[in-house]
Amino acid sequence: MHMPSSLTLEDRPLRPSDEWIHSAAKTIETERAALTALQASLSNGLSVPFSRAVETISQSKGRVIVSGIGKSGIIGTKLAATLASTGTPAFFVHASEASHGDLGMITEDDVVIALSWSGETQELASLLGFTRRFKVPLIAITRNASSALGKASDICLTLPQVPEACPHGLAPTSSTLIQLALGDALAITLLEAKGFTAQDFKVYHPGGKLGASLMHVKDIMHTGDHLPLGQVGMLMKEALVLMTQKSFGVLGITDINARLIGIITDGDLRRHISPDFLDKKVEDVMTENPKTISGDLLAPSALEMMNSMRISSLFIVDAGKPVGIIRTLDLLNVGAA
Repeated sequence: MHMPSSLTLEDRPLRPSDEWIHSAAKTIETERAALTALQASLSNGLSVPFSRAVETISQSKGRVIVSGIGKSGIIGTKLAATLASTGTPAFFVHASEASHGDLGMITEDDVVIALSWSGETQELASLLGFTRRFKVPLIAITRNASSALGKASDICLTLPQVPEACPHGLAPTSSTLIQLALGDALAITLLEAKGFTAQDFKVYHPGGKLGASLMHVKDIMHTGDHLPLGQVGMLMKEALVLMTQKSFGVLGITDINARLIGIITDGDLRRHISPDFLDKKVEDVMTENPKTISGDLLAPSALEMMNSMRISSLFIVDAGKPVGIIRTLDLLNVGAA
């Protein structure tokens, strides 16, 4: 018996629910208001401790140790990663693991940042005691300055009281968002205070999309014997052999002073084809004054330029002399797109 086929959940047409959309919009609005409250606090009671926190971390000879548990721990993990990638050495120590040997990671030269919305997280007790015993600077990020964490800290970054987006007021939403935002604000302020540059970013982000966006053309270009170059006076029969050997689909032509004065592309070959083509000199076929770039140009900028000009190769010159060649394929392979 033929059974009618049933649609899977993915195949069923889904209509937006006004109730769902309203819930999502309400959540975003609640969290936006929380961020506004945090921003306002930076102009009021939070300004002095925030500045002290930046100064303390900037002057530290050690690292920043971030700790927390639960959702605050997750935010703390992200804060440590952001600090480390923006020039402030940092790592995360889980509050529960601190009392099981991880306190040994902390030195007197370090600074500890502890996150707890309530400030009464029991798992932080051993960490707080350790910082007090060895006089390790302690920065608290909490809602309650009068809590155990707030009172124990050297610097208390007190967060504003904000309603959670959860209708029951239980799921950490707005609270974790402003913890995250304050952590980002601290990391970026430290970045700017240290004069952390795009080149510094490259050191900490050698791979992935960000690393590719910070690469210069000179880091990717083909150089030396790989360069497809010929000199004025060369016959096209020789130039064709050289173009084939180098496999770039283009040949740069230099003058007697080794300066790039023209290029020969596949298009030039088609335009100048004739019975005596092979006996022509390269200067009779080449396109003069070719577009070139500097090796200091960022890879994404080079790719954008090549796409806009609809060319697949560009020579890199230094004082007019060719020092490298780059292809769109090279840029795409490193993720510059």
